[in-house]
Amino acid sequence: MGIVSKQALNNTIITYLGFGVAAVNTLFLYTNFLTDAYYGLVTVILSTSAVLMPLLAFGVPNTLVKFYSSFKKTGNTEAFETLMLLLPLLLILPIALVTFLFTDAIGSFISKENGIVRNYVWYIFLIGFAMAYFEVFYAWAKVQMKSVFGNFMKEVFNRIGVMILLILVYFDSITVDFFLKALVGLYLLRTLIMKIYAYGLKRPKLNFDFPANTRAILSYSALIILGGSAAVIILEIDKVMINQYKLIENVAYYGVAIYIATTIIVPSRAMHQITYPLTAELLNNNDHEGLGSLYKKSSLTLFIASGILFVLIITNLNDLFLVLPEEYRGGFAIVFLIGLAKVYDSVLGINNAILYNSDYYKTLLGMGVLLAVLVILLNMLFIPKYGLYGAALATFIAISIYNTIKLFFVRAKFKIMPFTMETLKVGGLLLVLGGVFYMVNLPFYSLVNIVIKGTITIVLYLGVLYRFKISEDVYRMLSKYLKR
Repeated sequence: MGIVSKQALNNTIITYLGFGVAAVNTLFLYTNFLTDAYYGLVTVILSTSAVLMPLLAFGVPNTLVKFYSSFKKTGNTEAFETLMLLLPLLLILPIALVTFLFTDAIGSFISKENGIVRNYVWYIFLIGFAMAYFEVFYAWAKVQMKSVFGNFMKEVFNRIGVMILLILVYFDSITVDFFLKALVGLYLLRTLIMKIYAYGLKRPKLNFDFPANTRAILSYSALIILGGSAAVIILEIDKVMINQYKLIENVAYYGVAIYIATTIIVPSRAMHQITYPLTAELLNNNDHEGLGSLYKKSSLTLFIASGILFVLIITNLNDLFLVLPEEYRGGFAIVFLIGLAKVYDSVLGINNAILYNSDYYKTLLGMGVLLAVLVILLNMLFIPKYGLYGAALATFIAISIYNTIKLFFVRAKFKIMPFTMETLKVGGLLLVLGGVFYMVNLPFYSLVNIVIKGTITIVLYLGVLYRFKISEDVYRMLSKYLKR
């Protein structure tokens, strides 16, 4: 766990830094420096690009991580690496051609309710393309057990760039139209920098004598497209579909509430950067005991971290809303539902890594596709009827069903579960803290209230964890810092 601890700590710091910058952008700069309509437009462009990204990547990021260690054992990785670099072009080139030939038709479809979206079809494609190849080069670095720089580029680089651009908009140094063009350029630049870094770790040598198991690799990649698309659809399609039914300003309001809830998965995103390739290696080595241990430890650690973030958000949400412009202050139910879903995601630990790197991925990917269809249908049913709350409810139901299926699937096939008695103890502690501090209302300025309540909550939480040694990893970490 030495590699995990060191890189996970670095990734956690970087990811929190990125989310901190994003918090400033999302809660203050976007909401004050852009109109609601343009903020909604940016959200639609980025969410639609994210939905397109798994298709353009052709499943390569996951495929590279899954198969690399087996090729590394033989010392012959060149042909496999060449295949990974070229594979995304099989879909990127025809999709680019379709986009070129049918730009107007696509624009008309995505702007049915909001005409402002019509002229940004190519922005969506180019950002989706940049996202796809960024993930390819990031996976290239991860299989070399180097995830920190890529995590910085993913979590921090673009957000600082956006912050600078928004400030320039505020001072009238650039127009909003230039801001949108620069946003595309920012994603393309990030991909180029990631490519240079990845090739610096291991420069590819083109070898077109593709591996003997190319058919199996292509089959896995094609299925990962379905699985990756399903996962992204479950997470992002709500914002895309709100654009199809409601005024685009509502996408901005919903996006702010979703961002607040999404901060819960910061520890999970940080840890998974390194545990994903380690899980693949454990599976390739048939280390069942090590896999079970990593499953339980990752679940408890992530539940401890995500659970307290959920409590902090919910108990301070009313004060946080008072800091935002008035039109962004609704959405308590949205934050609660999506936040609860994110905690469920986190408590499953390395569940996704186990499934996507195992021989059972085909069944799971099929289930993921069915659930992606379900979330689309639920959004079509709930958004016209319940508006933004309907979108949140659709996402919550879909994620809950999907996670429950994955949990019991791993239990059935690997005979392991992530939960222990410590999981129940942490859950009970979180319920008590959440119930108590939700009822506490301080009379000071909102940000002061948040700091006071948050500090007391964290001190009590860590104190109980330390006193009763609920988690060995957390106890060891706290002991280390207390000794200092």
